[in-house]
Amino acid sequence: MNDSNLRFVIVGHVDHGKSTLIGRLLYDTNSLPPDKIEEIKKVSKDLGRDTEFAYLLDHLEEERQQGITIDTTQVFFKTDKRQYVIIDAPGHIEFVKNMITGASQAEAAVLIIDVKEGIKEQTKRHAYVLSLLGLNQVIVLLNKMDLVDFKEESFGSVKREIEKFLNSIKIEPIFCIPVSAIRGENIAKKSEKMAWYGGPAFLESLDTLRNRESLQDKPLIFPVQDVYKIDDKRIVVGRIEAGIIMRGQAIKVLPGNQTTNVKSIEKYMKELDKAYSGESIGITIDNSLFLNRGDVICEPGKEPFLADGFKANIFWMSKRDFEKGERIVIKCSTQETTCRVERIEKRIDSSTLEIIEQEADILKNLEVGEVVIRTKKPIAVKAFNDVQELGRFVLLHDENICAGGIITGIV
Repeated sequence: MNDSNLRFVIVGHVDHGKSTLIGRLLYDTNSLPPDKIEEIKKVSKDLGRDTEFAYLLDHLEEERQQGITIDTTQVFFKTDKRQYVIIDAPGHIEFVKNMITGASQAEAAVLIIDVKEGIKEQTKRHAYVLSLLGLNQVIVLLNKMDLVDFKEESFGSVKREIEKFLNSIKIEPIFCIPVSAIRGENIAKKSEKMAWYGGPAFLESLDTLRNRESLQDKPLIFPVQDVYKIDDKRIVVGRIEAGIIMRGQAIKVLPGNQTTNVKSIEKYMKELDKAYSGESIGITIDNSLFLNRGDVICEPGKEPFLADGFKANIFWMSKRDFEKGERIVIKCSTQETTCRVERIEKRIDSSTLEIIEQEADILKNLEVGEVVIRTKKPIAVKAFNDVQELGRFVLLHDENICAGGIITGIV
């Protein structure tokens, strides 16, 4: 795997064909060993069904019996252009948390819709999550075209409806492609059954996607994941989220505002002169500062905001209603503290986008809130579109994730 890999998530309503699509794509790109194909056939036969590529992803017995994807699965394949990491996110309403976890790791998204069933509530909800997470590279697949006899009229009506909804949440799909995943039509190559369609096949469309822009030209952001003591050295480890770190460089540590210099940079037991955004490394420093998990290393004079109040959009994912003012835990990158929501300025239905209430006191399951959050102690934050890792957070209650959100402004 190298830096040219592209990670994309596949989302959509349950039973609209995500897992079948991935299985077919792996099959058509010769990414499956022969024994895996035989396993698929045997499992399908044992369950009394025709061969179904979905079993590649829905590999747990519970998922096979229920016919739904429970966890977030990652699989790999490659084209002549680059390698891909596919994130298969759950479609069932009970597994929205897993879906958000998957989507937050992606550079692009594929929204799949059963052309016969049309747009469902979960279709809209997943699309909203893509918007919330800032995923602006979106391909729409209208699947199961074989069930509507590959008719252009059926494709056109659903296409117009989904494009109207996506435009309302500021997503402009790059392509909208008619496919039949189970038959392999318009997946790896153009389908003769849909000669009326003039765009690319799905695989071709993926190769047009852009890798996320490098963040190495931005100021240094290095959240501390942990500190290891090895022999006489204290090694500060983490992932560089933006910028470049160099040996001898002056650095500043938030929230304490201490300054020091980088003594060494270590990776895989090697010492480096410099390391770049996206790399997971360890460093040692010149003096005896005691860094901890949650500290953020940056460049003096180019620090992120250190704030204890900010505006945010949150997606509430707990069956327990959330009440304004209650204490809750916030995690942003490796930072963790308690916080409270001072205001719920808007309470929004995540599937219709209708405003349920302004200046609300509660949020219910699967609702979106435009809120003002006040943290117990200041944390380092950036605008989500600048450095996502410092602009995205989760809220926890009793150590369980109950909401995901993005920072929209500093208070």
